[in-house]
Amino acid sequence: MALSQSLQQKLLQKLSPQQIQLMKLLQVPTANLEERIKEELEENPALELSEENHDENFEEPRDEFENADDDYETEGSEDEYENIDISEYVQEGDDEIADYKLRDDNYPELEDKQVMPFKIENSLHDSLVDQLGMLDLDDRTQKIAEQIVGSIDDDGYLRRETTSIMDDLAFRQNIIATEEEIEGLIRKIQHFDPPGICARDLQECLLLQLERKLKEGTEVKLAIEVLSRYFDEFTKKHYDKIQRGLNIDDDQLKSVINQIIKLNPKPGGNVGEVNKAESYVVPDFFIYNNGGKLELTLNSKNAPDLRISEGYRDMLKEYDKGSKKDKRQKEAVLFIKQKIDAAKWFIDAIKQRQQTLMMTMQTIMDYQKEFFLTGDETTLRPMILKDIAERTGLDISTVSRVANSKFVQTEFGTYRLKFFFSESLSTESGEEVSTREVKKILSDMVEGENKRKPLSDERLTELLQEKGYNIARRTVAKYREQLNIPVARLRKEL
Repeated sequence: MALSQSLQQKLLQKLSPQQIQLMKLLQVPTANLEERIKEELEENPALELSEENHDENFEEPRDEFENADDDYETEGSEDEYENIDISEYVQEGDDEIADYKLRDDNYPELEDKQVMPFKIENSLHDSLVDQLGMLDLDDRTQKIAEQIVGSIDDDGYLRRETTSIMDDLAFRQNIIATEEEIEGLIRKIQHFDPPGICARDLQECLLLQLERKLKEGTEVKLAIEVLSRYFDEFTKKHYDKIQRGLNIDDDQLKSVINQIIKLNPKPGGNVGEVNKAESYVVPDFFIYNNGGKLELTLNSKNAPDLRISEGYRDMLKEYDKGSKKDKRQKEAVLFIKQKIDAAKWFIDAIKQRQQTLMMTMQTIMDYQKEFFLTGDETTLRPMILKDIAERTGLDISTVSRVANSKFVQTEFGTYRLKFFFSESLSTESGEEVSTREVKKILSDMVEGENKRKPLSDERLTELLQEKGYNIARRTVAKYREQLNIPVARLRKEL
């Protein structure tokens, strides 16, 4: 086939840098917004904090050009320089460009109470290393112990084989250690806090915790025997086999179960930075019930106000007044123009972010008004991303970016925005209800069941159908799993 050239015209959609910047800012949670703004302040000298005592005669940016070489090159071209309209950048009192506020003027007294919390703690690894310092170890043994501690995961388990630790020591630190030496150090580390640390599996973890409670009586000894001899039966709740094997009655089995359920299956999960389950959630929105009228505010705490640098605008004013237009001045003007444009784009992106967030949350609040007034999950209406996109005029992907990473604080608790989105389910009367409502009823049924005879999926299906919900057993099983509710056999209690 012969090579040939041809001209073609195509219609393509391409995102502008400003649109890309806005999409990234939409995904940034309020907790990280201040950090993102600080990054932009460091990168762009034309962007600065807006302060009441701001010096209008700020001249510092001039220093960047005073010692510039004649060979300084700028990204702008001569044509770009000729097309610059200086008046766009030096207008007096240009509030739209110069001033920008993130604060909520309507409720200043409420905003003072909205503190941005942060957590400072030592990690699990640091805690274990500190405890190593209490042992009388030589340098070689200390390095072996540190290797073991470094192999413990965030849950507090040592999931690496002893032979793998031996290989790491040999190849990375040139230390030849025996299996018995490593096992001896592991046993010492297992006496560290928190109890159960450095276990190889769940069974060993629970036994380590029980061994520290041996002084509490025979119930602990019996619990150790149950976990040692009948661990599989215990996890599967085959209590009759345990009773027959140990010849114990129901009261004794209850006391054993009470001892075991108090233990921590993830001892490392409550220490330091790895405790993700208890990490702080910073809400992006606040909803207040003012006498039956819902009021929405955006969390702007700790986010600095921004403005265009007056120093940079003064430089353009001086250039506009001057008569001499040499190469260095042209290059400086192009540089200033680029920085001011970038600052404008960023401020505009922050404004659009606020508007988009408020518009989306306002629509969600109006859609789920009954829930925000009562806090009753059964009042949640079926709602999907498309519903909000149609009401706001935004794209579904934009609504998704807002919903996936944002939280709202209400008088009933703090919720992720994704919580309010759910599919619909038809009732016998033909009414569409939220699947969230069905899950709440299902959860209440399980909570109120007789734990000696838990409700099976078939029975739960029948009860829901009696309430008028057209639902299949497999759907009930799916919802139960989504709620992290185990099957009936594993919910059984004595």
